[in-house]
Amino acid sequence: MSIVSDERLRQIAHRFAELEARLASGTLEGDAFVTASRDYAELEPVAQVAGQVATMRAEMANLQALDDPDPEMRALAAEEVARIRAELPVAEHRLALAMLPRDAADQRPAMLEIRAGTGGDEAALFAADLYRMYERYAAEQGWRVEMISANASDIGGFKEVVANVSGTGVFARFKFESGVHRVQRVPVTESGGRIHTSAATVAVLPEPSEVDVQIEDKDLKIDIYRASGAGGQHVNTTDSAVRITHLPSGLVVICQDERSQHKNKAKAMQVLRARLFEKMRDEAQGAEAEARKAMVGSGDRSERIRTYNFPQGRVTDHRINLTLHRLPEILEGPGLAELIDALIAEDEAKRLAAMDG
Repeated sequence: MSIVSDERLRQIAHRFAELEARLASGTLEGDAFVTASRDYAELEPVAQVAGQVATMRAEMANLQALDDPDPEMRALAAEEVARIRAELPVAEHRLALAMLPRDAADQRPAMLEIRAGTGGDEAALFAADLYRMYERYAAEQGWRVEMISANASDIGGFKEVVANVSGTGVFARFKFESGVHRVQRVPVTESGGRIHTSAATVAVLPEPSEVDVQIEDKDLKIDIYRASGAGGQHVNTTDSAVRITHLPSGLVVICQDERSQHKNKAKAMQVLRARLFEKMRDEAQGAEAEARKAMVGSGDRSERIRTYNFPQGRVTDHRINLTLHRLPEILEGPGLAELIDALIAEDEAKRLAAMDG
């Protein structure tokens, strides 16, 4: 682990004090205030840990330099030096983690897309199970989940469901969920009691603002048509469904869940903006492909990341070889936190090792 120099600690403290003074001056307005506030929020956790490290180092240096004729005082100083020497590496490790480069999208809300894969009706039921798992976990975090669109199956599952999850740090917690989730269980439609394997694909996209992704009207083809499927009388009588095609990229988004054409259009644009933003991020990070290999998993939605085995009551995350025999608690939401925490910790450890290398 790289040790942060005393000079670097002083630079962090100086920069933080400078930002604090600028914000307290009351002279910043508009974009300047927004930028300074964002910089302050990003630096504050680093500055706090850096301050603790600087204090501990200074205390240890003073104690080691102590030349007291009293043997009892020297013994007390030696005990204190031993304590600080044991605690300092822990604080320095926390500082190294705090100083890791962060994904600029970590604090954003996220667009959650779940699609049934191989397995027919059973895959659609599993997609619904995953959606409820994320919905319950989000509720535990105090986040808000809004369903954007859903294509329900005949027996109560989802062929596809798209939702917006809003709150602080949503993408940071959910981004490692992208990939193929596999389930092994006896389907409700199976009369012979045989275990089947099905799958669903999860994609988690950071939600951009309108400033991040600017879409021109001339680049859109918007089709309005009559919605189909369950939903009441309006489905057959109102042209409320919206299909938006982004001509330059070829991306197509359909939304028909709302009775209002305008609401469907707004939701479809929200999904389109998120998909275009993710495309932009992928292109921008293409040059850093080797560095990204140090991360936990590739984030590729075709990568098999996790298996939910019902007969054995276990969940295995294949990226970090972690198996938890707590399947019901994980699907209920609260148990998912342990998996996510383990993935984040592993990612941080790999990125620290990559920096030291």
